[in-house]
Amino acid sequence: MSNVRRKITEPIRPRTDWDTAWRGPDKGLFTCWELGRQDQAKQPELAEAARRNELPLGGWKGGVTRTLKKLEKYGTLQYLAHWQGLRNEDLNIDTESEVTMTCSRTGMVVTYTADQSKFANDSQDEPANGDADDGGPIPGVRSQPLFP
Repeated sequence: MSNVRRKITEPIRPRTDWDTAWRGPDKGLFTCWELGRQDQAKQPELAEAARRNELPLGGWKGGVTRTLKKLEKYGTLQYLAHWQGLRNEDLNIDTESEVTMTCSRTGMVVTYTADQSKFANDSQDEPANGDADDGGPIPGVRSQPLFP
């Protein structure tokens, strides 16, 4: 399935089993988009941020909270589908293409891709201002190995 599309005027589908929702030909893009549509009412501030062309944090890799040293990162197509749903837009994703967007709040550039190898190791981002948000080291707290 290369082009995944659905009109915003179409109703949200009834719940289905997990395998159909997440492992079907669309790889969960319909489900992510429908969750984004539902999140408009549950999280109006998140939906408003998306409508301002921000890329807020969500359940999938691709959101940003601030500018990092490396100004570019990768995100999942699932994030993009959820974002389109938050914005109350039609679902429109070509799974064979990459989409690059710039967050209007942080200036971070995020490329959304189906190529998991591009975003799988993209967790080494460091904040440009050196603070501890989003899992960075906390000043005054000694880091310890996870496994001795």
